Amino acid sequence: MAKLANVEKRRLRNKSVRSYVKTTSTRALDTIKKNELDQASEAVTLAASALDRAVKKGVIHPNKAARRKSRLMKKLNEAAKG
Repeated sequence: MAKLANVEKRRLRNKSVRSYVKTTSTRALDTIKKNELDQASEAVTLAASALDRAVKKGVIHPNKAARRKSRLMKKLNEAAKG
């Protein structure tokens, strides 16, 4: 019984962390699409930080976080070029 409770605790923690990562990533993409480059830069930094924290907690795989950060940076740089 105790083991099941621990699994549930981890699931709920992981769920909130994943949700935060998705929210920050979506906000970053939205600001990039709106061409608000100063805000987009801050939003991408915040999303990258959230991804790193999720990796540190073991919620997502490190390669997944690296891939997502890379894609965000790529979109930001393309928007900055024009």
